[in-house]
Amino acid sequence: MTLIFKGNDFKYELEAVCKLFFPVKTFNFFFADIETVPDLNGEDYCYIARQKRRANTLLSVYAKIGGKRYALTEIVDNGINDYDDTCEFILGKIMYRVLSHITGITPKWGILTGVRPVKLVNKLMKTGMTRDEIQNLLKTKYLMSEEKINIAYATAKNQEDIMSGVDERSFSLYVSIPFCPTRCAYCSFVSQTVSSFKKLMPEYVKKLCQEIRYTASLVKDKGFTLDTVYFGGGTPTSIEAKDLDTIMKTIAECFDLSHLREYTVEAGRPDTITADKLKAIKQNGGTRVSINPQTMHDSVLEAIGRKHTVSEFLDSYSLAKSIGFDCVNVDLIAGLPTDTVNDFKETVESIIALQPENITIHALSIKRAADLMQDQRDVSSQVASDMIDYATTRLTEEGYLPYYLYRQKNQLGNQENIGWTKKGKASVYNITIMEEVQTIIAVGAGGSTKLVDLKNRELERFFNPKYPLEYLKHFEDMVIPRKEKAIALLGEMFNDKKE
Repeated sequence: MTLIFKGNDFKYELEAVCKLFFPVKTFNFFFADIETVPDLNGEDYCYIARQKRRANTLLSVYAKIGGKRYALTEIVDNGINDYDDTCEFILGKIMYRVLSHITGITPKWGILTGVRPVKLVNKLMKTGMTRDEIQNLLKTKYLMSEEKINIAYATAKNQEDIMSGVDERSFSLYVSIPFCPTRCAYCSFVSQTVSSFKKLMPEYVKKLCQEIRYTASLVKDKGFTLDTVYFGGGTPTSIEAKDLDTIMKTIAECFDLSHLREYTVEAGRPDTITADKLKAIKQNGGTRVSINPQTMHDSVLEAIGRKHTVSEFLDSYSLAKSIGFDCVNVDLIAGLPTDTVNDFKETVESIIALQPENITIHALSIKRAADLMQDQRDVSSQVASDMIDYATTRLTEEGYLPYYLYRQKNQLGNQENIGWTKKGKASVYNITIMEEVQTIIAVGAGGSTKLVDLKNRELERFFNPKYPLEYLKHFEDMVIPRKEKAIALLGEMFNDKKE
């Protein structure tokens, strides 16, 4: 499909709106200097035009898709506030209505294209708006459905206690272990198989511990409190138990953990979990693990390239509970290839029967780098939507509360990912990272340090090299200097310079 722009260059936002309707399509872009729509030899296209006249501006979208044609226009005054931003926003709404007319699809999140819809609700709540006022604004301005407004509002309300407990001088430590045993068909995260990196693993662990020590030395005596620790990946339990033990002991030796509210290690893939690894996590202060089957059907696991069975997941879950973890998260994905609505319902019921403290329901997101995107396997948006609807109904009935929510590009059915929790078991880290209310200092390959200053509404990011080999190669000339710069800026944000 081609997007043709006339009199504007609102490529990013308008492409995002198109992806609400066509999540796996790729787009061509053409910036026109002519008044008429080019022929394009029968190819589908959207023509997005802004024509500024003497007193007003004509905004229009004309689309031809699958042989169907439709157009809408709107006139705005040239003196409107934030002229460019307002034109862009209105063109997005016009395109939404045009594509909805042609396709018969009405995305439930309306024209919201950002990944953090709950952040918008939190912002509106802080202004003192009532629930009815918020609901009316989201429905009329952003075209959101009542269903999504309700889940976003409930999520925001369930975050209040944890959000109010976040000290502005607290931070979370993110530890990147970007390795997996194999690559899943739906995944495009920057990670590397353990087997391909095995020879360099000792060096990676050594450098990671060195970065941890250096980071701790920079933060020390600056008056910042470590609130949570989160091991992510990849699959952190892909590495050996002794390496996990080494990294976690380094953290305990270098940081003050006395104020820690949460310590999560993503155990992720059941085929990487052993008693030794779980014991190492528990003995070194880990309080929460994530064990993710994604589905409770072996045939679906095989279709997506997961090298474990449902039985292995059940064994891993039971093992984590026997070792003493009182907060276990389980991830499921709606819309996986070969999965059916009935099979997904069985999966949800199987997980509910286990009563994990956290259950996260993801809608499949087919990213550009993922194998599913490359070979164009058939996946159904409606099936994913039906699955999400069922999970939302059942988890609500079972007393689980939605506590964090985010969206991704190319997500089937314009759906979302929702973290559900038993009362009192919500993950602090998941809330603070999603709502951007706390500084996160990241270590390891692919780590993204995010400095958050709520008072001055400042947010700064510093990135480590993405790939493990680059991380090792540029440790001295990139990793260390960037970390030093990040912590120095953090101190400046809070007027806390080391004497």
